[in-house]
Amino acid sequence: MYSASSQPEIAIIIPCFNESVSIAHVIGAFRASLPAATIYVFDNGSTDETSSIAQQAGARVRLVPHIGKGNVVRCMFADIAADFYLMVDGDNTYDASSAPAMIDLMTGQQLDMVVGVRVATHGDAYRAGHRLGNRLFSGLVKLVFGNQFTDILSGYRVFSKRFVKSFPAQSSGFEIETELTIHALEMRLRCAELKVGYSERGLGSVSKLRTYSDGARILGTIVQLIREKRPFAFFSSCAMLLLIFSLALGVPVILEFMTTGLVPRLPTAILATGLMLLANLSFFTGLMLDSIRLGRLEAKHLAYLSYSPFEPHDSNTANQF
Repeated sequence: MYSASSQPEIAIIIPCFNESVSIAHVIGAFRASLPAATIYVFDNGSTDETSSIAQQAGARVRLVPHIGKGNVVRCMFADIAADFYLMVDGDNTYDASSAPAMIDLMTGQQLDMVVGVRVATHGDAYRAGHRLGNRLFSGLVKLVFGNQFTDILSGYRVFSKRFVKSFPAQSSGFEIETELTIHALEMRLRCAELKVGYSERGLGSVSKLRTYSDGARILGTIVQLIREKRPFAFFSSCAMLLLIFSLALGVPVILEFMTTGLVPRLPTAILATGLMLLANLSFFTGLMLDSIRLGRLEAKHLAYLSYSPFEPHDSNTANQF
């Protein structure tokens, strides 16, 4: 188990928006689990008493004016210095007693990220629609980027300093967890998962997640990240589709020209030619962007290597990707 004698500097970072009902309990639970850690609450424009209650509970409160969880995470990672960063939502749905095991896993195997895989402790805690969406998104990420995180949308994670300071946060909303996962896969960082309890929100606490609109934004983020992180695969796939349409339209025109010497469907011939040109343009765009991607990836690796890893004091065993 984690003990104060191992002396890593741990920052518990809690993004919040209107969590006055639950924030004091979250702070108390994590202080009991990790008494040596420093607790930060990042208030994202709450209109209730979240900030004052968090201060009274002993947390250090920071205000983030730009609305959206991704904007909060960007500020948290930029402003806080620590050896390990434990991020958890302020809605009191995640089990604080799992925090020491997550830290132990980080230090024992010198990992860069540990993801808390949600295991519902009540029947309605993890809704079936959210569970299905998580599986679909996780499968899509696995198909494109390899490996498998079983819960890519979990808001309960521990990060190393190296991970945090090499992560170029771009998302603004709930899609930030997807971006964190893909960053780990692209950088081939050492990661693991640990099952954690996940319970229902308390009475009076309202979820900020909008199932359909946020789900669409998460899907859009995955597509955008595929384009950015796998540009050759993305644009060559587009080129292949354009090529197929071009040939489907153009081959009959060519055959007819070879037979009769005439081109009666001139608009079709022009369209087929344009699609073929676009296919070539898409292919070579993918080649150029892939070279740029490699340069950006090298820059992130250099940022990652500029921070020394935390030296563990004891080792534990767990499944590792």
